[in-house]
Amino acid sequence: MRSETARIAADDALLVGDLALPEHPSAVVAFAHGSGSSRHSPRNRAVAGVLQGAGLATLLFDLLTDAEERVDAITAEHRFDIPLLGRRLVAAVDWLAGHPGTSGLPVGLFGASTGAAAALTAAAERPERVRAVVSRGGRPDLAGGVLNRVGAPVLLVVGGDDHEVLGLNEQAAAMLAAPHEVHVVPGATHLFEEPGALEQAAEAARDWFVRMAEQHDAQR
Repeated sequence: MRSETARIAADDALLVGDLALPEHPSAVVAFAHGSGSSRHSPRNRAVAGVLQGAGLATLLFDLLTDAEERVDAITAEHRFDIPLLGRRLVAAVDWLAGHPGTSGLPVGLFGASTGAAAALTAAAERPERVRAVVSRGGRPDLAGGVLNRVGAPVLLVVGGDDHEVLGLNEQAAAMLAAPHEVHVVPGATHLFEEPGALEQAAEAARDWFVRMAEQHDAQR
């Protein structure tokens, strides 16, 4: 596994990330973290480790600059700015298209919390590049009118005891025109802190993205 620092230009900002590349990656997955989180999120890093074990490259990066994070910690004004977060993720998708280690790979997007809405927004904006989306405990409902423009298959992973978010995911699923599935992890709450819950979510995401890579290979 080779790791390198990613520096992604977006909205006159420079965003920093961590790109992990297996020797022969079959696809690359970019992570969009949730509100108040960062690329150092232990949950997203745990999921990334499972994906890397299946031969997938991963990009974890900060959607906000350090200055924006400091403002957001006080005002929360950026974490729900889905158009902004979506543009930042589009910039990451474009950066991956230009990177020699990932330029020919299908792209998957993994979004947690508000990052799920950003992932769906980016998928709608880059349909030729984004081939699959996974949301973990996400707020896809915040993507609003973008949902019916998403063409990539979408997996919505939700905790069975995260009742409000489960309802919001079911409502969002009804608005998706793309193939989709709601995967409920029994007994899990919003942060998947229960024993084995995060592992189940990670395995479901891995299987979704591996299927994406296999379908891409079959079409070549």
